[in-house]
Amino acid sequence: MGRYGDIDYARLTKGGVGLSLVVFALAFLVQMGASATGTALPGWETTLLTDLEYLSILGVVISVFVFGIFLPLTE
Repeated sequence: MGRYGDIDYARLTKGGVGLSLVVFALAFLVQMGASATGTALPGWETTLLTDLEYLSILGVVISVFVFGIFLPLTE
């Protein structure tokens, strides 16, 4: 048992990356679907979806760094 308990870092890293990729894919597909059908999204919705894409990329980086590198090294 480590310093932070019995944590499965590999599962947390994969889960964080997977969740971030799903959010990215959904935001991307909504924007591309609206563009393909000719539907104009309101400005706030476009901003929200774009921000979700950026945050999901950041989520991948943070998840890998925190659960894959930092916490296992500090144990």
